[in-house]
Amino acid sequence: MEFTESLKQNHVFRRLYAKGENAVGRFVVVYARKNGTGENRLGITTGVKLGRAVDRNRARRRIRETYRLHENRLKRGYDLVIVARSAAIDGDFGEMGRSFLRQCKKLHILKEEDRA
Repeated sequence: MEFTESLKQNHVFRRLYAKGENAVGRFVVVYARKNGTGENRLGITTGVKLGRAVDRNRARRRIRETYRLHENRLKRGYDLVIVARSAAIDGDFGEMGRSFLRQCKKLHILKEEDRA
């Protein structure tokens, strides 16, 4: 991911949950908040309720790839936390990407030319 670094600190995740905006979709829940830098920071969360470690890792890989494919369409300077839902494990990958973009549009983090 060219313009993104990883979020790993628990206090940043908690701050996003508490003060960030969120958009809920079938595949994922996206939390976003401005971070004051010129790059995005991404955190991916998969809960134990999703299933075994194999399933959680598959969901993480699919979310990371969805983000990577659409990274250039997002504004920079945001902290993002993406929380996996059960459909992220084996749902249609194309629909997952479209759903992610709809959520980003709701959060106003898509670049202007991609909003149409």
